[in-house]
Amino acid sequence: MTDPDGLERLWTPYRMAYVRGVEEPVAGPPKPECPFCRITPDPATSVDDGLVVHRGSTCFAVLNLYPYNPGHLMVLPYRHVADLTDLDDDETDELTALTKEALRTIRGVSSPDAFNVGINLGSAAGGSLAAHLHQHVVPRWTGDANFMTVTGGTKTLPQLLESTRDLLMDAWGR
Repeated sequence: MTDPDGLERLWTPYRMAYVRGVEEPVAGPPKPECPFCRITPDPATSVDDGLVVHRGSTCFAVLNLYPYNPGHLMVLPYRHVADLTDLDDDETDELTALTKEALRTIRGVSSPDAFNVGINLGSAAGGSLAAHLHQHVVPRWTGDANFMTVTGGTKTLPQLLESTRDLLMDAWGR
């Protein structure tokens, strides 16, 4: 059924908690407000690390919870900083090295035709979590914006996030 505006709706009520920045209460110590800060260098102390592909000493790679394409991940520092100029030299070097490794790994696993790699600095630039710097690595295939996306406004993803994470983790560093 269509509404008077002629658009069909795909309802995703589970995203409202994300939009509002609200989470279900969980027993135990409170989580950091920033979802990226919940991931620590040590998996034993990490609160949310189910999508982590690789941990470095100052930065890590994690799958995007709302990916544009399979393999869409982010490389970011553990430290909560907003701007590229806030990184120290070690963080800058590792952010670049992990981004290069992400490109090699995704190429080896998925053979994309191209990539979008970039950082949205500030909310006006499109950064939904602008307070914690993160660099997107998005694999692209010719024709990946098909009729579902263009006319239906719906992105189809052929692989579960956990399966994508397992593929990338297993191939990382080869």
